[in-house]
Amino acid sequence: MATWTVEKCVTNAAASDLLRLRAIVRQFVDERDWDQFHTPKNLASALSVEAAELLEHFQWLQSGRAEELGAARLQEVRHEMADVLVYLVRLADKLDVDLLAAVEEKMVLNRAKYPADKVRGDARKYDEYKK
Repeated sequence: MATWTVEKCVTNAAASDLLRLRAIVRQFVDERDWDQFHTPKNLASALSVEAAELLEHFQWLQSGRAEELGAARLQEVRHEMADVLVYLVRLADKLDVDLLAAVEEKMVLNRAKYPADKVRGDARKYDEYKK
């Protein structure tokens, strides 16, 4: 019998959510016959544009916290975040990248670059820490 842990349940739920999101995006694209335009290059470009549009809402703010954004701007930020996620999921779909696995792999690398006992409370880049 398989052993179930909280981590496995969370991972399974996250994978399920990503698959559901991918299906929603695929359906939207298929209904519009847009797959022909969704090359990895075009999707990466669109992702970058949407990320810039997200950043624009924070330009000139002190911190960008929710209370500083206000309700209307926070709603716009939510929509830009959704656009970024949609393009990222679509790009992963086109390149057959398992985003959850990619994040897990990257976190292993990040843990090696940024050992918690050495970097806690310090935001410098990994190459600025003494080895």
